[in-house]
Amino acid sequence: MVDRWGSFEKQPRSDYATQADHFKGTSNLTRQTLEKYQVLAYLAAIASGLALGTTLPGRVGVLGAMLWPLLGALLYVTFTQVPLTQLRGAWRDRRFMVAAVVGNFLLLPLVAWGLASLFANQPAVRLGILLVLLVPCTDWFITFSHLGGGKTPYAIAFSPISLLLQLALLPLYLWLFLDQSLLIAVVQRELLLAFAGLILLPLLLAFITEKWAQGKRRREQRITRLAWLPVPLLALVVFSIAATQVNVVIASLSVLGGLLLAFTCFLLVAALLARLLAHTFTLPAVQGRVLAFSLGTRNSFVVLPLALSLPASYELAVVAIVFQSLVELIGMAIFLWWVPKRLFPMNA
Repeated sequence: MVDRWGSFEKQPRSDYATQADHFKGTSNLTRQTLEKYQVLAYLAAIASGLALGTTLPGRVGVLGAMLWPLLGALLYVTFTQVPLTQLRGAWRDRRFMVAAVVGNFLLLPLVAWGLASLFANQPAVRLGILLVLLVPCTDWFITFSHLGGGKTPYAIAFSPISLLLQLALLPLYLWLFLDQSLLIAVVQRELLLAFAGLILLPLLLAFITEKWAQGKRRREQRITRLAWLPVPLLALVVFSIAATQVNVVIASLSVLGGLLLAFTCFLLVAALLARLLAHTFTLPAVQGRVLAFSLGTRNSFVVLPLALSLPASYELAVVAIVFQSLVELIGMAIFLWWVPKRLFPMNA
């Protein structure tokens, strides 16, 4: 049997082969269509939530109560789609993995710190920028990599490495980049409870689920069915956030211009870094495309629970994270054309 991660050209049909089938286009067409148009679904959910929160502000209380269970369910089903039990083999293609780790965890944190220092005068805004830009995406960047002509198995391989590294390094980044007074305000009991309940617990449950399903075809198929859920769950999450946070967003219009500049600059720098790293590590175009989508996308809805647990004076951190996800969605729609056509054409 060919090693699962040693050769992406001849992967054995085990563990999460059904996920690979989906990205190759052999799974249900309806789910492919759902993921293909997920950006439009999220934009529609955000617009609907803003409209509801503006016109019926007294009716959105139930959405606030539903937000935490929705986030927990979203993170659980997202983590189950990341092959957490395959960490050891994920390092077999060292050039791509080193390029992805260097870009996401060494270079981009410096970029995030620079952008936060340049565009954020208020501590809460700076915290929001750092929280959202320091953690790379582990879920929908796989879909974007597929749609953008990248070699999707490399994205799947990098996801568990990325997830564990960001969970381990985020406290270190915050300690390095935040002043002591802000750090003390951030690291509190509510934040730690949110981290444990909405990140570590879903992560542990996802790992147990994957171990339970490993090597059992029917059980693997059950996990694969969970792949239907991230798009509708995320749409419900952004709808709820938009509806419950609309007043905060309206009151924070003065900071949106700076946030737009910061997040747009981040996307441009991420794309250029992907091109530079791909050249440095002599990666083929299909791997360079995966690298571009990895560097360009952030794990906004993993850090969102942390921001929501902050004191009332830090609402702008939530605004920064939600706004970044909106800018990113629009940016990824542009990336889907720019990355394969201009940044990493096949003849490069």
